[in-house]
Parts: sequence; structure tokens; C-alpha cells
Amino acid sequence: MEKIILASQSPRRRQLLEWAEVDFEVIVSKADESFPSSLRPQEAAIHIASEKCRAVRDITRRNRLILAADTLVILDDEIIGKPLNREDAIGILSRLSGKKHLVITGVILEKAEKTMAFADLTEVWFHELAREQISFYVDKYQPYDKAGAYAIQEWIGVVGIKKISGDFYNVMGLPVSRVVRELAGFFPKK
Repeated sequence: MEKIILASQSPRRRQLLEWAEVDFEVIVSKADESFPSSLRPQEAAIHIASEKCRAVRDITRRNRLILAADTLVILDDEIIGKPLNREDAIGILSRLSGKKHLVITGVILEKAEKTMAFADLTEVWFHELAREQISFYVDKYQPYDKAGAYAIQEWIGVVGIKKISGDFYNVMGLPVSRVVRELAGFFPKK
């Protein structure tokens, strides 16, 4: 498989592709991450991933496969973004405490005229979290760049998550096993 372009600054997406032994380079752009309010969450995640892909395609102008993704957290039909500050992070995690939420990652794979778009969904249940646990996590890990104010692979995931249904790595930011399977369709077998 030839080297691809990862249109993301996420260290978690880089780590997952490295674990999957996918050859890639990172090219990041300042894509607009807003979306029309009329879009359903899966459509919104794909829309944002598509904007990231377009922005990188516009600056690279190379005939290489681009992988772009965006992860959203949904609680009670509301998209929960990245926290603005400490208080917002504590508030988000307090809302997630003891409840089920959805994690949706929209993925775009594009090379020349061929585009593959999909969204992967994982259900996540948190145990009831004490305010002290939430404050400890926010102060130590500062999850301000994470949708839903948490990372499943950090302390809060280890002690706070009751169960998940779906792809664990999707919650980290990329449904990597599906991405690898879809990548195979872009490169003919030798």
C-alpha cells in the first residue's frame, strides 16, 4: 500500500495508523469545523471530515489518497463538542456521568475521482462519577481538545466507563480496522 496523507493533527489517529502499520504523512489545514444545523450527527461528522479532506487536497494538489476524520459525541440527541475551559469540561463530564452516549466518527477516503465516506457509531456508558473524580481528571489530563471532554484511553476511561458497544478505537478517534479494510479497495493487489 502506498503512503497516504492523514488530514488530522490528532495524536490518537496517528497512533492508531502506526499500530495498523499504515504508511502515512500528516498534513493539517485549518478547515472549517462548523456544519449546517439541519444535518443529522452522522452527516455532520462526515461533512466536517469532508471539509478537512478538501482543505488538504487544495494545499497538496497531489494524486495521493487522503484520509480525513472527525469524531462527535452525542448525548440525548445533542452534539457535545470540545470543552471551552475547565468549567465546561467538568459540566460535560457531569452530564455524561451515569448515562449512555454515542461516539460517531465520520471518515473520508479520497484519491483522484474516487471517494469513500462512512460514519462509525459506538455506544458508551459511564458509571456514576463523583465530582472529585471529574475534577481530578480534568485538572490532570486537561481534555480541552477532545470531543465530550474525555479520552477513553486515559484515566477516566479506565475507571469511569462501564461498557461500550461497538469499536473501541472509534472512541479514540478512528475506526481503524474498517479504515484498513476500506483502504484496500483504493490500491490494486500486486
